Amino acid sequence: MFGSLSLVPRLAPGQILDRAPFLCKVDAPSWQRGRLTLQIDIDQDEQIARIARDTKVVAMVGLSPNEARPSWGVARYLQSQGIRVIPVNPGHAGSTILDEQVYASLADIPADAGVQMVDIFRRSEAVGPIVDEALAHMPDLKVIWLQLGVRDDAAASRARERGVEMIQDRCPKIEFPRHI
Repeated sequence: MFGSLSLVPRLAPGQILDRAPFLCKVDAPSWQRGRLTLQIDIDQDEQIARIARDTKVVAMVGLSPNEARPSWGVARYLQSQGIRVIPVNPGHAGSTILDEQVYASLADIPADAGVQMVDIFRRSEAVGPIVDEALAHMPDLKVIWLQLGVRDDAAASRARERGVEMIQDRCPKIEFPRHI
């Protein structure tokens, strides 16, 4: 469900404005008419609220042991909300990050771990094989989440065809507090 609102433009065509509680994008045709159209995706806002409430176990691909890295901060936030975060990082497999064993791949996580969401901290080019691995090896998977700046529409389509929700170009540390 989309709603529209026209305002005086202050953004360039194609530029995205992310301000809670909605994601806004300038479309070129309305810009050319001297107007800014904001599309509000109410369904996705409700989807994120449900994910925030229901998710209990997350596998985080690319979780770094470095506390200064965004992945560590997001993982720590999720843990503070009572969510178990299972690290996936081949360079640190066998060690621990945030008191959890690190796995080399999603396939290495025991099936009974109950992973409901995979959060991917990798470049867009790396997403496709990670999504395929998650779909093949995670029986409880409900959501695949791609961090800010990360998109793969083809992988998203494959996930949705299998009944797995896909959130792209968002951060749970930003989105979850709006809904918890």
